[in-house]
Amino acid sequence: MRQSRKFIVSALLGSLVACGGQEPQTSSNTQGYELAASAAGLTATLNAGSSWEGGFNGVVTIKNTTSSQISDWALTVKFNGNAAISGSPWGAGGSATRGSDGSWTLLPNTWGGNIVPANGSVTVTFSGTGTYSGVSSCTINGYACDGSQLPPDNDTTPPTVSLSASPTSLTSAGSVSLSAPANDNVGVAKVEFYRNNTLLSTDTASPFSASDAFNSSAQNGTYGYTAKAYDAAGNVTTSSVANVTVNISGEPPPPPPPGGRMYIGYASSWNTSINDLTTTIIPSYYTHLNLSFVRPNTTYQRGSYEFDQAVAGLEFFEGATTNTGQKKFTAEQARTLINNIRALRARGTQVWLSVGGWTYSQGSQWSEFSAPHVVDLAQDLEVDGIDIDWESSGSNCNKLSAAQFSCSKDGEIAHIITSLDSTIKARGLKLGISIAGWSTGAYYVAGTPFEEGKVQWGSPFGGTMYNVVKNHGNKLHHINLMSYDGGDYYDPREGYESYRAIYSGPIAMGLEIAPEGAGGATLKLNAEPGTVYDAEMLTGQNNMATKYYNVETLATYIKNKGKPTDGMMVWQIWKERVHATPPAGAASVNATGQKVCQILGITNNCNQSLPNLPKY
Repeated sequence: MRQSRKFIVSALLGSLVACGGQEPQTSSNTQGYELAASAAGLTATLNAGSSWEGGFNGVVTIKNTTSSQISDWALTVKFNGNAAISGSPWGAGGSATRGSDGSWTLLPNTWGGNIVPANGSVTVTFSGTGTYSGVSSCTINGYACDGSQLPPDNDTTPPTVSLSASPTSLTSAGSVSLSAPANDNVGVAKVEFYRNNTLLSTDTASPFSASDAFNSSAQNGTYGYTAKAYDAAGNVTTSSVANVTVNISGEPPPPPPPGGRMYIGYASSWNTSINDLTTTIIPSYYTHLNLSFVRPNTTYQRGSYEFDQAVAGLEFFEGATTNTGQKKFTAEQARTLINNIRALRARGTQVWLSVGGWTYSQGSQWSEFSAPHVVDLAQDLEVDGIDIDWESSGSNCNKLSAAQFSCSKDGEIAHIITSLDSTIKARGLKLGISIAGWSTGAYYVAGTPFEEGKVQWGSPFGGTMYNVVKNHGNKLHHINLMSYDGGDYYDPREGYESYRAIYSGPIAMGLEIAPEGAGGATLKLNAEPGTVYDAEMLTGQNNMATKYYNVETLATYIKNKGKPTDGMMVWQIWKERVHATPPAGAASVNATGQKVCQILGITNNCNQSLPNLPKY
C-alpha cells in the first residue's frame, strides 16, 4: 500500500487565565479579567494569548490602580500541570526563577521595567513550555493577586479529605470514577489522586475528582487509590485507601472461519481521527477494516496503550508526530479507539491491524520485525487479526522453474510469517494472519503460464511472494492481492490466477482508487458495452488490460470464477479525503463499494456511503 506523509498540526488554544484560577474560554480579545486591587495597589492579569502542542506564549499585565508611581514589583505564580517558563521574559520582565516548590518568580528588568506609572501598566511576555491550564497560586509584592489576604504564616491546620471510588469492581472495559470531598479552614489549594502510590492526576477546583480507564484483561488486579489534599500553607492530608478490583474477561474472539464474500477496506490512519471509526461512518458492506500502518519493529508493550506514531506507528490525529512534537494518547482516547473497534466487530465488521506499508517497509524495519510486540498491540486493540504488508524492495528472483525458484529475501518474509504464527499459537490466541500480496508477486516462474513475457514483464517485484505463499499459505487466513500500481499492461485477473495456482484459501482482489501510486492506470467503475469479463487473459501475450480494468468486470470475474470465500479489497477508504479526488471518469470510493456490494451480494443495503469528513 502507498503511504502518504506527513501533515502538520498547529493549534491555537487561546485560553486566558488570571492569577488564581482558570476562566472559561471566550474571544481572544476579551479573554481574562482584571483581579481586584490588592493592598499593594497592583493587579495582575495572565493571558495565554497563543498556544500549540507543547508550548504557549504568556503575557502578564501589571496595573497600578493608585495615583502614585510604584517603583518595584515581584510576581510569583505556580502553574497547574506541566506548564513552565522557558528562558528570560521580555518587555518589563528581566528574569524568571523557579523555586524548589515549583513556583516561578518574575522580576523586572534593570532598565526601567520596575516602574509602574500612576494609573498605568507594564507588560511582561514570556515563552512557556507544556500545556497551559491555569495557575494554582499567584502573589504580587507579597499579596494575593485576587485581593484576598494570604494564609497566615502560623496556619498549621491541615485540610480534611475523604475518597470514594465507583465502581469498586470492574468486570468489563470502562473507567473508575474518583471523588474526593476536601475542606480547609482557609482553602484547599489542590487535591492529588494516587493509584498504588503513583500520581494519577491533580485537580485544583472543587468538586475534586478524577477517573482511571481500564481496557484489557492485561490490567486485571487490585488497585489502591488515595487522595492528598493541600492548602496554600503547605499542610497536607492523605485520605484512607479506596480499593478497586479489576477483572476484565477474555481475549478477543477469533475471526469467524472463512465463509461468505469479503470486501476489505484499508483505512489509513494519517490525517484521520479515531472518531472516524464508528458504525455510523463505516458502511456495513465493509466486511473487514485494515487499520494502517504499524511499525514492523514497534517496541509496543502490552498494557501501555501507547497507540501513537512514535511507538505503534499509527498516525491518527490523536497520536501523530507533528512539527511541534509527539502527541500521546490519553486514557480516554485509548478507550475510545478500543470501544470503536469493539462496536465494529459486534456489528460484523472484522478489524485487522496492518503492519508495514510502503514507508515503514523501507530501511531495516522488517529485518527488525518483532512478533511479540506486534501481537501485544493486537491484543490491546482487540482486533481480529494481523495483516502483513511487506513491501520490502530489493528482493531479486532467479525466474527458474518451481523446484529451483527463489528470491533473495525469501528468508526474511518467511521468518516474519512463521515467527508471527508461532507467537500467536504460543499465547493460545485466535488471531488471524493475512498478507498483502504484490500484484506480480506470484509471477515469473518458468514453465508456468506466468513466465515473464507471457504476462507483464519487467516488474521488480515479480515472484517475490511465490515461495512464502506456496510454503506457508497454511498459516494465512486470506490474501489481500494488491492488483494495481502495475500500469496499463497489468491484468488483475491474471494476477489473481497466479496466486490461486499456489494457494487454496480466500483471496481478495484489490482495487485502488485513482490516482494510483505507480503505473498510471485509472480504475473505472463500469465496463464498456460488450466487454466479456473473462476474455483476453492468459493468452501468452502481454496485451493491454485497460479494457478490463474496471470494478464491474473485476467483481464479476471474482463472482463467477473465484471461490465462494473470495472477495474484493480497496486501497483505501480515505483515499479521496487525504490524497486527491479521482480524475474524471474514474471510480470513487463510495461508488466502488456500492458496486462491489451489489455484484457480490455482500449485504442487503448497498446504498450506504462514507460521509465527507475533514482532513486532519
